[in-house]
Amino acid sequence: LPLLALLALLVALGVAPARGWGEDVPVEVLSVANGGPWGEWGDPEFCPRGTYAVGVQLKVEAHRGFFGDDSGLNGVKLFCDSAGTASSSVGPRGSWLPSQTCPQRQPLVAFRLRVEPPQGVWDDVAASNLDAMCGDGTVLLGQGTLAGTWGNWSLSCPTSWRVCGIRTLLEPPQRAGDDTGLNNLQMFCCP
Repeated sequence: LPLLALLALLVALGVAPARGWGEDVPVEVLSVANGGPWGEWGDPEFCPRGTYAVGVQLKVEAHRGFFGDDSGLNGVKLFCDSAGTASSSVGPRGSWLPSQTCPQRQPLVAFRLRVEPPQGVWDDVAASNLDAMCGDGTVLLGQGTLAGTWGNWSLSCPTSWRVCGIRTLLEPPQRAGDDTGLNNLQMFCCP
């Protein structure tokens, strides 16, 4: 009964419980506490069934100078072990940087975000960089911008589970307003 109450609460809040590769595969959600506040959550996207993330690629808008409207991190793409990618929502600004892959195609198991908190009347950036941790402890150092500070690492996937999907919180373009881009993200672990 408590599980049904939790599912009812999630549905009432408009948050569907994520299922990796379909309704029959449960997931563990990895999240961080320092994500930015703006935008809407995109749909979760998963590696092809039975595959796991072994690499990552960032879409980043370079710093535009004092009078520019910086949006920092605009996308994160996971590279899956045999084929395919997963990326959730991606912003329009910036360029895809070179991808990074774990040694010996180890799976991704955790991440952390570099985030600039709200700046009031000044330019807001929100998320600006991401580091990812491989199953062997290797850290894939993000190549994003220096805006903000690093938050704590997410929890790691449970033993023998690996990152298999992603969901991003993305602010759409604000036209005449202050653009941020990617604000937060979640990664999903599958067994």
